[in-house]
Amino acid sequence: MANDVENGKACAALAYLFPIGLIWYLVDANMKKNKFAAFHVYQSLAYAIVVFVLYIAATILTLVSLGLLSVLWFVVWILSLVWFVQGLVNALTGKQNKLFLIGSIGDKFSF
Repeated sequence: MANDVENGKACAALAYLFPIGLIWYLVDANMKKNKFAAFHVYQSLAYAIVVFVLYIAATILTLVSLGLLSVLWFVVWILSLVWFVQGLVNALTGKQNKLFLIGSIGDKFSF
Protein backbone atom coordinates (compact mmCIF):
# COMPACT_ATOMS: atom_id res chain seq x y z
CA MET A 1 0.00 0.00 0.00
CA ALA A 2 2.84 2.42 0.79
CA ASN A 3 4.23 1.85 -2.69
CA ASP A 4 0.78 2.55 -4.19
CA VAL A 5 0.64 5.85 -2.33
CA GLU A 6 4.07 7.03 -3.47
CA ASN A 7 3.53 5.94 -7.08
CA GLY A 8 0.02 7.38 -7.26
CA LYS A 9 0.45 10.73 -5.48
CA ALA A 10 0.99 12.79 -8.62
CA CYS A 11 -1.95 11.26 -10.46
CA ALA A 12 -4.13 11.54 -7.35
CA ALA A 13 -3.30 15.23 -6.90
CA LEU A 14 -3.79 15.99 -10.59
CA ALA A 15 -7.17 14.24 -10.48
CA TYR A 16 -8.58 17.28 -8.70
CA LEU A 17 -7.49 19.43 -11.65
CA PHE A 18 -10.18 17.79 -13.71
CA PRO A 19 -9.68 16.22 -16.32
CA ILE A 20 -5.86 15.97 -16.26
CA GLY A 21 -5.64 13.23 -13.63
CA LEU A 22 -8.61 11.38 -15.08
CA ILE A 23 -6.99 11.21 -18.50
CA TRP A 24 -3.68 10.07 -16.97
CA TYR A 25 -5.53 7.40 -14.99
CA LEU A 26 -7.36 6.14 -18.09
CA VAL A 27 -4.31 5.92 -20.38
CA ASP A 28 -1.70 4.62 -17.91
CA ALA A 29 -2.09 0.91 -17.11
CA ASN A 30 0.01 1.29 -13.93
CA MET A 31 -2.34 3.94 -12.58
CA LYS A 32 -5.38 1.72 -13.22
CA LYS A 33 -3.81 -0.86 -10.89
CA ASN A 34 -2.99 1.75 -8.25
CA LYS A 35 -5.72 1.75 -5.58
CA PHE A 36 -4.63 5.11 -4.15
CA ALA A 37 -4.83 6.86 -7.52
CA ALA A 38 -8.15 5.15 -8.29
CA PHE A 39 -9.64 6.32 -5.00
CA HIS A 40 -8.77 9.95 -5.69
CA VAL A 41 -9.84 9.80 -9.34
CA TYR A 42 -13.25 8.53 -8.22
CA GLN A 43 -13.48 11.20 -5.51
CA SER A 44 -12.54 13.93 -7.99
CA LEU A 45 -15.11 12.65 -10.47
CA ALA A 46 -17.78 12.81 -7.77
CA TYR A 47 -16.54 16.33 -6.92
CA ALA A 48 -16.78 17.50 -10.54
CA ILE A 49 -20.27 16.06 -11.07
CA VAL A 50 -21.68 17.41 -7.81
CA VAL A 51 -20.22 20.89 -8.33
CA PHE A 52 -21.56 20.98 -11.90
CA VAL A 53 -25.06 19.97 -10.74
CA LEU A 54 -24.97 22.46 -7.85
CA TYR A 55 -23.98 25.32 -10.16
CA ILE A 56 -26.80 24.41 -12.57
CA ALA A 57 -29.28 24.32 -9.67
CA ALA A 58 -27.97 27.62 -8.27
CA THR A 59 -28.30 29.25 -11.69
CA ILE A 60 -31.87 28.04 -12.17
CA LEU A 61 -32.91 29.07 -8.67
CA THR A 62 -31.27 32.48 -9.09
CA LEU A 63 -33.09 33.07 -12.37
CA VAL A 64 -36.45 31.89 -11.02
CA SER A 65 -36.13 34.08 -7.93
CA LEU A 66 -35.10 37.11 -10.05
CA GLY A 67 -31.73 37.23 -8.35
CA LEU A 68 -32.94 36.93 -4.76
CA LEU A 69 -31.19 33.58 -4.32
CA SER A 70 -27.90 34.67 -5.88
CA VAL A 71 -26.23 33.92 -2.54
CA LEU A 72 -26.45 30.25 -3.59
CA TRP A 73 -23.59 30.88 -6.04
CA PHE A 74 -21.40 31.96 -3.14
CA VAL A 75 -22.39 28.91 -1.09
CA VAL A 76 -21.62 26.57 -3.99
CA TRP A 77 -18.30 28.34 -4.57
CA ILE A 78 -17.31 27.92 -0.89
CA LEU A 79 -18.32 24.24 -0.93
CA SER A 80 -16.39 23.59 -4.13
CA LEU A 81 -13.32 25.33 -2.72
CA VAL A 82 -13.50 23.29 0.51
CA TRP A 83 -13.85 20.02 -1.43
CA PHE A 84 -11.03 20.93 -3.80
CA VAL A 85 -8.60 21.81 -1.01
CA GLN A 86 -9.61 18.78 1.07
CA GLY A 87 -9.11 16.41 -1.86
CA LEU A 88 -5.80 17.96 -2.92
CA VAL A 89 -4.41 17.92 0.62
CA ASN A 90 -5.52 14.32 1.13
CA ALA A 91 -3.87 13.28 -2.14
CA LEU A 92 -0.61 15.08 -1.42
CA THR A 93 -0.38 13.74 2.15
CA GLY A 94 -1.16 10.15 1.14
CA LYS A 95 -4.56 9.90 2.86
CA GLN A 96 -7.67 8.20 1.54
CA ASN A 97 -10.29 10.25 3.35
CA LYS A 98 -13.63 10.71 1.62
CA LEU A 99 -14.69 14.24 0.72
CA PHE A 100 -17.06 15.97 3.13
CA LEU A 101 -20.74 15.21 2.27
CA ILE A 102 -20.04 13.80 -1.22
CA GLY A 103 -17.37 11.16 -0.64
CA SER A 104 -19.78 8.24 -0.75
CA ILE A 105 -20.71 9.15 -4.34
CA GLY A 106 -17.14 8.36 -5.40
CA ASP A 107 -17.55 4.80 -4.11
CA LYS A 108 -20.13 4.13 -6.82
CA PHE A 109 -17.61 4.56 -9.67
CA SER A 110 -15.35 1.88 -11.07
CA PHE A 111 -13.75 1.77 -14.50
